[in-house]
Amino acid sequence: MKIYFRTFGCQMNENDTLYMMGILEKEGNEIVSSPEEADVAIVNTCAVRKKAEEKFYGKLGELLKLKRSKGLLIGVGGCLAEKDREKILEKGADFVFGTRSYVRIKELIDKATSGEKFLYFEDHLDELVWNTPRKVNSYHMWVTIIYGCDRFCTYCIVPYTRGREKSRPMDDVLKEVKSLAEKGVREITYLGQNVDAYGKDLSDGTSLAKLLKETAKIEGLERIWFLTSYPSDVTDELIEVVANGPKIAKTFHLPVQAGSNRILKLMNRRYTKEEYLELVDKIRKANPEISITTDVIVGFPGESEEDFMESVKLIKKVGFERVNIAMYSPREGTVAYKKFKDDIPKSEKNRRFQYLLEIQKEINHRLNERYRGKVVRIIVEAKAKNGLMYGRDIRNKIVAFEGDESMIGRYADIKINKITAGPLYGRLVWIEK
Repeated sequence: MKIYFRTFGCQMNENDTLYMMGILEKEGNEIVSSPEEADVAIVNTCAVRKKAEEKFYGKLGELLKLKRSKGLLIGVGGCLAEKDREKILEKGADFVFGTRSYVRIKELIDKATSGEKFLYFEDHLDELVWNTPRKVNSYHMWVTIIYGCDRFCTYCIVPYTRGREKSRPMDDVLKEVKSLAEKGVREITYLGQNVDAYGKDLSDGTSLAKLLKETAKIEGLERIWFLTSYPSDVTDELIEVVANGPKIAKTFHLPVQAGSNRILKLMNRRYTKEEYLELVDKIRKANPEISITTDVIVGFPGESEEDFMESVKLIKKVGFERVNIAMYSPREGTVAYKKFKDDIPKSEKNRRFQYLLEIQKEINHRLNERYRGKVVRIIVEAKAKNGLMYGRDIRNKIVAFEGDESMIGRYADIKINKITAGPLYGRLVWIEK
């Protein structure tokens, strides 16, 4: 059977798709790159932003045309499947499954081929173990270590679509990473909606810091990343491990979301601006070279100009290496959707978005100037649309240079000769043999 996959959303969704691909390939199925040549199409969805939801329904419309013309079987999973399960089935999908059900993808397809339309939302995460088949086609792989989120930020749909926090046993995670390293994987990124909460539900002393220490001992593994962090869950032990572990990437992605304590409270973010700044200071004292990046939402319900300027001040004060800016969009089912009026006009949200974007460009350009003339070591990732190769240094800076695809997965030293607010550009001075 020929299977086509389309994945929307975060790295965790991408990782879930790789598991489904591996499970199906082991059973003799072929993964194809277009729905036109497929017998079954599986769409892994995202519900975090309205735009991702709209993209999915557009894609579903395209697939339904193929269903009518050639009998394509359509399965839909992921976060939007949790949110809109009945709606998606009514629109024409053959089966809809949950974020904790994808391990059973073979059985779901087998059931659907009998002609039955159905919903399936049982939790089978305990069946996901270190040797579960997974498609491995890169020197870098994602490894999910904790599912769900217990934080319940008022704007966020994730706790309702991904469920409560559930950590994988550390021994199982380490077995998986060792297996990946034996297959040639050199970099791994540990994933979780709240990755710093890893181990808290296990009550056996497991923590992200301990996992990172043990992972660093695995032979063949060169770099270890993790995301996304929740500020108040970052421990002193974790900071120490990141600051001093030679294999561990020198970066923290710490979503702040707002610089106003009033808005942080409305968001239910469980920390103050002052506590966030204290954490940033603690990280930089441990190792000044650690890169700190963040997420900010503009236009949250009730956000005044004064509140917005508090976010501006915080961004300038911290000097983030990167800021992911999003305009607030109400997500049905969240506390903010139920209790707060979306009262900031779209034009004002866009103005605030553009204002922060320009400030961040100035900060990025200033920070990137420190790289001019320096030699930076990267692991080559891929070829960009402009034809240049690129990779990241240990601080997660993107570096582009002239090269070829034979370099992917190898260390390279690049001398930086051009600075932008985004990527760094340079020339190759050494490539790993």
